[in-house]
Amino acid sequence: MPESDPVTPRGAVAAPDEPAYKALTRHLPEPRFVPLPGYARIDEARMLAQAETFYQTMARRRTTRHFSTDPVPRRLIELAILTAGTAPSGAHRQPWRFVAIDDPTLKARVRAAAEEEELKTYSERMTDEWREALHPLGTDHVKAHLTDAPWLVVLFAEKYGLRPDGSHRKNYYVDESVGIAAGLFVAAIHVMGLVTLTHTPNPMGFLRDALCRGTNEKAVLVMPVGYPRPDAQVPDLARLPLEAIVQWNA
Repeated sequence: MPESDPVTPRGAVAAPDEPAYKALTRHLPEPRFVPLPGYARIDEARMLAQAETFYQTMARRRTTRHFSTDPVPRRLIELAILTAGTAPSGAHRQPWRFVAIDDPTLKARVRAAAEEEELKTYSERMTDEWREALHPLGTDHVKAHLTDAPWLVVLFAEKYGLRPDGSHRKNYYVDESVGIAAGLFVAAIHVMGLVTLTHTPNPMGFLRDALCRGTNEKAVLVMPVGYPRPDAQVPDLARLPLEAIVQWNA
């Protein structure tokens, strides 16, 4: 074979005018594309108004641990999860799995296990630096919100997929993909008029066992969802200004 012919490591020959890696997928079906659905360009004034309104709405979002026990319709939780599921993901693997819990007995079991782990964390695992960082938030190992809120939504990350024969299928950019989905879930909950918090008991392995999830999944967040109590409070904190979180060009 002439030296000028590009050859892939697997022996497939690429066309002269394309990178060698293109030959590695030539045996696969051609990707299918459809027109971008539902897009209609709007004028900049309306764009700005919508963006300002959305920002002002999200700027009112706060994390509270004071939940009302009032029931929340299941359909609202479904819609928040569906919204989270619109997130982009590495290779479109969609590696998020949500467990929605409104059973009081199961919520109590999750709370008991979480408080057991959190007591160990606050007593034994937590460094002084970590403890000082959390102090302004007023947190401790007692997690009443896990049973007060009408819903607990536990977000799992699928570390790898499972084929029908039990073999592993690699997922890509799992943490990034699941993080984006979590953000969309939180935004959806806020926009619909509910509150949530992103609780991260440490460690979280007990959740996989308690909720009968596979060994290919890891718990990422526990998010109680509901209405705030009439006397709900939040820490007196401020968000960073724009100039502290953005750089324009180099």
